[in-house]
Amino acid sequence: GSRSAQQGAAAGDGNAGGAVAHTPSTEDFSLSLLDTNLPAEAETELRSFIAKRLSKGALFEGMGNVASVGLSIPESKVGCYYCRFQQESLLEMPTLESDISPSEYVVCFLGGSEKEDTFRLELDKYIQNLKINLDLEQKNLETCVSPYLRSWFEDAICPIQRVVQLFQDKLASLLHAALSYTPVEVKNADERTEKDISRFLAAASLQGLVQEGTMTSLCIAMTEEQHKSMVIDCSGPQPRLHNAGSNRFCEDWMQTFVNGAEGGNPFLFRQILENFKLKAIQDINNLKRFIRQAEMNHYALFKCYLFLKNCGSGDILLKIVKVEHAEMPEARNVVTVLEEFMRE
Repeated sequence: GSRSAQQGAAAGDGNAGGAVAHTPSTEDFSLSLLDTNLPAEAETELRSFIAKRLSKGALFEGMGNVASVGLSIPESKVGCYYCRFQQESLLEMPTLESDISPSEYVVCFLGGSEKEDTFRLELDKYIQNLKINLDLEQKNLETCVSPYLRSWFEDAICPIQRVVQLFQDKLASLLHAALSYTPVEVKNADERTEKDISRFLAAASLQGLVQEGTMTSLCIAMTEEQHKSMVIDCSGPQPRLHNAGSNRFCEDWMQTFVNGAEGGNPFLFRQILENFKLKAIQDINNLKRFIRQAEMNHYALFKCYLFLKNCGSGDILLKIVKVEHAEMPEARNVVTVLEEFMRE
């Protein structure tokens, strides 16, 4: 806001620190500290960094950015996620006087490296929830906002890691359910565990990476096969799975996750998950290319079959291409033949 207006900001990390401002570089703005757990010198350096970004008009409402920042703390260079926003209630109420602009906030979360970039969407959602809860007029900084800011790492970054540690070698079935859009029902779990599992399934799915219509059709098809819904019972120390599916592809990636658990780095788990989805998409694209060739070439049909046999995820890939090619007679015929071969 302008220098005459009231401002504030917030931040967190395993460190939290923050600031407030109005983006247009033509306007005069000031930054005032709302809440932080950074040392004073580092907080001043962070404020200077954010002020430079604001003066260049480089911060857009509700869209997080990630950059490497040099601060006077032992880590020296840290990854900084920062996001500008207005209070939710103020966005809905136009100001009565045009010369009074509402306060705006910049939240900064600091981690060990720029790998926060892999969690940008999760952190953007985290800020959305903060906007809804933030009401400085009710003086809820200490009771609501500060605790929320300080739990950002546990709540937004660690769910994937917690799920890997909880499921161990049963993680393959969770990966299989995410790829195939099998409905999952969680029983006897505490609220955090249930949310963690839901977030893991969402992060491991191919939502947004394959055609939207394909995902919708897959969801409908899998939901109609109610006997295939996977049930996760969390009543014991280890989750028990019912109607669980798996394949060699998911088993191999499960092993990669379990091996990564020794380092205990939540950013590593997210990178493994992204690589898992990338390989699945590559396999889908390869199969679709083989199917196009197989429409005119019997040898290519045999290549399709060998690929499905050897990729380790033939059961899921066939379902996906079957849905995608439902309206294409030649390709549909190829998929039907492949299904018969795979069954035999």
